[in-house]
Amino acid sequence: MRYFKSNMEKLVNQEPELKKRLKVLMKEMELEKSFALKALYHSEVADSGPFMKQYQEIDNQ
Repeated sequence: MRYFKSNMEKLVNQEPELKKRLKVLMKEMELEKSFALKALYHSEVADSGPFMKQYQEIDNQ
């Protein structure tokens, strides 16, 4: 599975929990949105993460 910024943005918009985590990452770690999205991908989607199935569904559309 490969990281795509547009797919990750769609997933964050669909999942309120991820939206909250994105805002926290951006604020606490002082990350730009693109870097925070990538960090979320690696922690919550990649390697059988809890949101992997939802990401795959977006990728298959």
